[in-house]
Amino acid sequence: MIDISRIKAITLDLDDTLWPVWPTIAGAEVALSDWLNQYAPATAALSQEPELKKAVRAEIAQRHADQAHDLSFLRREAIREMLLRAGDPGHLAEAAFEVFFAARQRVELFDDALPALAFWSQRYPVVALSNGNADVHRVGIGQYFHASVSAQSLGVAKPDLRIFVAGAQAAGVLPHEVLHIGDDAHADCVGAMDAGMQVVWLNREGKDWPQANHPSHPAPVQVAELNALCALWLPPTKGDPPARLSSSA
Repeated sequence: MIDISRIKAITLDLDDTLWPVWPTIAGAEVALSDWLNQYAPATAALSQEPELKKAVRAEIAQRHADQAHDLSFLRREAIREMLLRAGDPGHLAEAAFEVFFAARQRVELFDDALPALAFWSQRYPVVALSNGNADVHRVGIGQYFHASVSAQSLGVAKPDLRIFVAGAQAAGVLPHEVLHIGDDAHADCVGAMDAGMQVVWLNREGKDWPQANHPSHPAPVQVAELNALCALWLPPTKGDPPARLSSSA
């Protein structure tokens, strides 16, 4: 069960919690391809080979394993590698990445995202806690957030304990006073549990809890949409029992 009386802040994942990430990335890839067609056509042609692009990104990730937390860096360097392999100037990577990055901020929010953000931001400091490189201000929802902590800015990614502690510190509270909400069972839920936070798993697709055989990580409270979670704070309609959620929700 969620103990509302303990909550003094909320940390919130972004990608696949407030919006579906892969349509966003696909749109950013199209924007990048259009730019390359205009300014680096040889690279644009080379980029039409999906297996090569995949191999280049894997090579860059291996070469810069110490930067695994920084998706922007890895994406920029993968673009640079493609430019060089095609015989185009490597310095174009900066401009090309900015095109990709700007398009990456054009998200389509889930229907329940804005109402939930408005609801919680009136009650608690809300801190974005993301492994991705979305910018809540460029997305257009910065007004709902007290702070934003990313793997890129901190140097470690979820489920590392330190990013959850940093999220609590950004809100000015202790980890056990935080409710963390996210869609990733391992990165969000296991990480937040280990940090001592209360946890809600946003399980939009009705997946099974993958940690079922790990008693140290029992299934957390789960919801299929954020509206169901917000209902916990609302008084029941006359004749209805109070809203309750459990790990079997």
